[in-house]
This record gives sequence, structure tokens and C-alpha cells, in this order.
Amino acid sequence: MAVLVTGGAGYIGSHTVLHLLEQGEEVVVLDHLGTGHRAAVKAPVFYQGDLRDETLLNRVFQERRIESVIHFAALSLVGASGEDPLTYYDNNVSGTRCLLSAMVAHGVKRLVFSSTAAVYGEPETVPIPETAPLQPTNPYGETKRVIEGMLAWCDRAYGMKSISLRYFNAAGAHPAADVGEDHDPETHLIPIVLQAALGRRESVQVFGDDYPTPDGTCIRDYVHVMDLAEAHGLALERLRQGRPGAVYNLGNGKGFSVREVIRAAERITGRRLQVQTAPRRPGDPAVLVASAEKARAELGWNPRHRDLDEIVASAWKWVQGHPRGYEG
Repeated sequence: MAVLVTGGAGYIGSHTVLHLLEQGEEVVVLDHLGTGHRAAVKAPVFYQGDLRDETLLNRVFQERRIESVIHFAALSLVGASGEDPLTYYDNNVSGTRCLLSAMVAHGVKRLVFSSTAAVYGEPETVPIPETAPLQPTNPYGETKRVIEGMLAWCDRAYGMKSISLRYFNAAGAHPAADVGEDHDPETHLIPIVLQAALGRRESVQVFGDDYPTPDGTCIRDYVHVMDLAEAHGLALERLRQGRPGAVYNLGNGKGFSVREVIRAAERITGRRLQVQTAPRRPGDPAVLVASAEKARAELGWNPRHRDLDEIVASAWKWVQGHPRGYEG
């Protein structure tokens, strides 16, 4: 029996596929390669296509003995979602609806969902617990909130059990395998800083230095991508044990400021970075840090790579070997 990983050619998806393979799982990957990379797929079985292609979805379920699904496939750029929200609803929500319909038709009743901390919007309390109000401030976060609601109703109607994992800031790379972070455009801080260290960017922009934080810059919770991958495996095992569906935050529980990340990159790379201060971006909270105690207590999840320098060093190793991402 196989685990279907949608979006398995993406950043977190490809690392989770590696983790599952290392655990001896049979893995099938489905990805349309719009933002993912074929070279990142290490599973032997790969289907290229869109979740909204119902004929393809049914073929995957018919040809492969799928017993569970881990669902990553989604558009995920916050800014782009505000510029074109209907595309995000079509891809993320409609795509998930097609996937869930195929699962119901083929009797597959376990799903681990890649959600996001963006469902919280501007947090009222920090660290953020799973019980915090869901008030997304962008269409991307709203599509994830809608999907979480779809999953709850599918549990009631069809007995489909699901676990939604709300990530904070994924970072780093597999310590040995040939996979890493490669987005176009790149919007994540750590790869942007490392591109500057490589000379691919002239400087690093810091959006706002007047926040109510110790150094005036935003604080975010960075969690190593392999710790995220392990959490997906633990969530899958919980569902296999017949446990009820649930929602979990995944984060370090500790925040690092933009300037702390830049200093860590300078230590790891041995290179001085040019920094430019720019105005604040609308909707950027001062602090986003997870409360991940529920995941620790119920999933037995304990992040192994909590040190910022270790996270940055793993990303730097990947970037050095792939200065232009998967292209070379």
C-alpha cells in the first residue's frame, strides 16, 4: 500500500518524500511542476499533472494501491494571492475538492494536510496556540482556512480522518540528500540572504526597523524542513492508529529577528552582507511564534534542529552546491 504525496516536487513536499522513503514507505508523487522541480522527486513513482484533472486523479488511485494521502499541492505566495485571489481559490480550494472527491470514490480515509500559520492573521497572543482565532489577512491564508473546514465536514460526512499541520517558517535543507529550497520568485528570508552571500543579490532588504522588538525588526519562528517532514510521518502514524483528526502548530517555539538571521548568515558564510532598510510591508506582524506544545504532547514531535546557525548552515550547504537552484 502506498502514500500519495501531492505537491511532492515542492520544497517541503520533496523533503517529506525523502523522510517517508527513509522510513521504508511506498510513495507515489503527484505534482504539476508549476512551482516544483522534477529533480527534487526521489520517489520511483511520479505522475505529472494537476489535481483538478479528475481523470488523472482517478487513474492514480486505480493504478496504485493508495492507503493515505499527504497533501502539499497549493499556490503559496501571499502577495500574489492578494493580486489574483480567484486563481488561488481555483487552484487551492477547487484542487483540494477534486482530491477529496477522488479519495471518497476510492475509499481512502486518511489525509495529512499542509496548512499554514497564515490562517491566524494578526495574532492576539504570542506564542500562538491552535485555539487562537482564525482571521487570515490574505487570500492564501483564507484558502487554507477554507480547506481545513472542508476536511472537518468530510470527517462528519464520510468518516475521512485528517490532520492539519500549521507551519511557521520552514527553512534549511536535508543534510545529505540532493534537495533544497528553490523558489521563483524567492520570497523567503534565509534563501534571499544566502543569495546575497553568493553575490546573486546586491543587498538584503529589511522591511521595517521600527517594530516593538529588541532590534526593531520582525521576529519569526524558523523550523527546519526535516523536522517538518518528520511531523508529517508522525501525523500519518497517528491516523493509522485510528486516532481522531486534529490540528497542530509546527514551529520551534522560539523566534529570531530579521537582523539575527542576517548575522547568522554572516557567521556561517564568512561574508559581510549589504543591508538596506525599506518601509514596512502592510500586514507584517511584529512577532509570529508558535506554541507547538500540542504537537509535542500528542504526536511525540520534538524538533531536532532548533539552532538557528544549524538551520542556516544546512541551507548554505545546499546553496553552495546549487547556486542557481536545481538549474545548476
